[in-house]
Amino acid sequence: MALKAAFIFIAPHGDPQRHRAITATPEVEVITLAVSSYRQAGEVARELAEQGCAAIELCGGFGHQGVAIVAAAVGELAAVGAVRFDPHPLLGHRSGDKLARAPASGE
Repeated sequence: MALKAAFIFIAPHGDPQRHRAITATPEVEVITLAVSSYRQAGEVARELAEQGCAAIELCGGFGHQGVAIVAAAVGELAAVGAVRFDPHPLLGHRSGDKLARAPASGE
């Protein structure tokens, strides 16, 4: 049975239903998807963990606060890791933490 994993990235207009892809090898199945806010990332990560996703990796656009939000949403259902790339070029060289506090962040 292949390991189920996910990679979640944050983008201003990310829609996890539309912006989603699956890559599968005999050993691992990775779901890659976009979200537009930390709140949405937490909700999606929880759903994925409940569906058997054992590992969730967050892109560098997630600052420390974003990682904490997702980790809290997932609890002990899955391991949560993060790529460190903060500030992030896609986010105008700003931290996801800074954008999460802004009214336009989708929170």
